[in-house]
Amino acid sequence: MIQRVAFICYHTCPLNAPGEGKSGGMNVYVSALAQALNTIGLEIDIFTRSHSVHNHIEELNSSTRVIHLSDGSREQEPSALISSAPEFTKQLLGYIDSHQAKYQIVHSHYWLSSSIGHEIAKHLDVAHITTFHTLAKLKMQSGMGSTEPIERIQAEESLIQSSQHIIAFSQNEKDAIVNFYGGNPDDVTTLPCGVDLAKFKPMDQNESLKQLGLTDHNVILCVGRLESLKGIDLLINSTSHINSPKPLKVLIAGGDSDIKYRTQHLDSLIDTLQLSNVVRFEGRIAHELLPLYYNAADVCVVPSQYESFGLVALEAMACGTPVIAARVGGLPTIIKHGSTGYLKSWRCPETFANSVEMIMQNPNLQTTMGAKARERAKSMSWSSLADNIYKVYNDMLVVKPIRNT
Repeated sequence: MIQRVAFICYHTCPLNAPGEGKSGGMNVYVSALAQALNTIGLEIDIFTRSHSVHNHIEELNSSTRVIHLSDGSREQEPSALISSAPEFTKQLLGYIDSHQAKYQIVHSHYWLSSSIGHEIAKHLDVAHITTFHTLAKLKMQSGMGSTEPIERIQAEESLIQSSQHIIAFSQNEKDAIVNFYGGNPDDVTTLPCGVDLAKFKPMDQNESLKQLGLTDHNVILCVGRLESLKGIDLLINSTSHINSPKPLKVLIAGGDSDIKYRTQHLDSLIDTLQLSNVVRFEGRIAHELLPLYYNAADVCVVPSQYESFGLVALEAMACGTPVIAARVGGLPTIIKHGSTGYLKSWRCPETFANSVEMIMQNPNLQTTMGAKARERAKSMSWSSLADNIYKVYNDMLVVKPIRNT
């Protein structure tokens, strides 16, 4: 019987606020999933790196602890932590032995964590599950022109080949695991992300607009870190083609994870297109305030070049806001084209603008799409995800644990 699960979340702490530095959807996922599993009766220990020299424990609630272990590194970038992972593994093994900690499942999040989780599961003689969250080869396929460290690519290839089980967010991710990495499709379960339906819910749009000082405006919302991967330049270019029934505001909510991208690219683009009175950077918005922004918006735009899942789209839909998104990654798993929003196959500003206009200029369409978006989101709660992952955990109890592989 499963009673306790060890989550390995090496490079980022789930207690960090989304939008703070590199924190994002993964932080929300790990924290929310742990708490949803608590309601089933599982205790969760989340192991993450300490940003001080001291190991310490914080309680997320009475059934979930976040255990910070030092890896001797001050590095922040995930790729720079490769050399520090062995020290973290040593600290984690020491913690388990000194506390005589017992876990029935090890669940790793991200590739750096998976290599650690493999060793921990072998030590405990239990099953190991990995959720990669992002894959290097999929990111490189996005056409950004960027590359990922060869160490990451090689590690993902090895981990996928030797994995006992993988949880993928979408069919797109599962296909990549099988076709790009040679993974066994029988060892991959596709389970979409979840959303907090009590927090992200429809509210009065006019009241939301009033609270943001945008009464009698049309609003486009984009939520995400300010980096090229998120495609914010496409949204800004699209804005120059939009004819809105009311004065238009484009709200961009997210921290400056790449300050040069904003100052040297986005600000310049806004000036060139004369949109300084239209585009408004909100900075990082506290997660509990995001429902206000989603409800104020006529439409949420997700123009990313790559999204392993797209939690922002699901949160917007849960608030009853239609979503216009690039047809990439896991976004087609969430959005039903023509029903809950629109998926755009071409990164063309005019096509994004046309879809925005169609919704803004047709209040009945906005209302209908918003209602269908909410209904779609209801099938993707955190509790539903936890139930499905619990089934995977139980299935893994009969799988032979990792030996000396």
